[in-house]
Amino acid sequence: MNQLEIACFNLESAVIAQQNGADRVELCAGIEFGGTTPNFEITTKVRQLIDIDLNVMIRPRGGNFVYSDGEFERMKSELSEFKKLNVNGFVFGILDQNNKVDVKRNTELVDLASPFPCTFHRAFDEIINFEQALEEIISCGFSTILTSGTKANVTQGKEILRQLIVQADNRITIMPGGGLRSTNVIDIQEVTQAVFYHSSAIVDGTQIANPTEIFNLKVNLK
Repeated sequence: MNQLEIACFNLESAVIAQQNGADRVELCAGIEFGGTTPNFEITTKVRQLIDIDLNVMIRPRGGNFVYSDGEFERMKSELSEFKKLNVNGFVFGILDQNNKVDVKRNTELVDLASPFPCTFHRAFDEIINFEQALEEIISCGFSTILTSGTKANVTQGKEILRQLIVQADNRITIMPGGGLRSTNVIDIQEVTQAVFYHSSAIVDGTQIANPTEIFNLKVNLK
């Protein structure tokens, strides 16, 4: 069966994700920004309460993905601290001033995260030349790219998602995310043939993942 990652912005959502069949939690803060680095103490509690894989976002602020030297140093420091919690991976993405992959800085963070795998997050969807970006991200050592196919959501981006998966050719996991719900996951699955999917499973305007939505997402993944 294909696998499901739930983006969680609080402790309650992480527990709900595990209880309803998620395979992995992506823990973040800053839901209004699409995710930022979570609180260390909350992450510690999440790690204590869930047994499924836990990936942690490293993103110092909302807005663009072009970071100052100070912000980059903060990302390195946070990543080093979270490694001590026995998490299972990290999620980040750094672009340069031209909205291209910052190969040098991303590679440095991937190396720092080792042996934990890293996901390049939806900064990918800000990039124009996604074919080139895919190759660069592979060269940095990432294991996964989280993307809506460079469009506003996975439904609009499903054909590009399919292209990316073909180009990736099993060298890296392309994980559709962005507007993914139980109501469209079957279609996205049929078009893309992806093996890992990402959703916040928030359907009611709160910041809490919906247990029924998680269950239905998982059921619909074949």
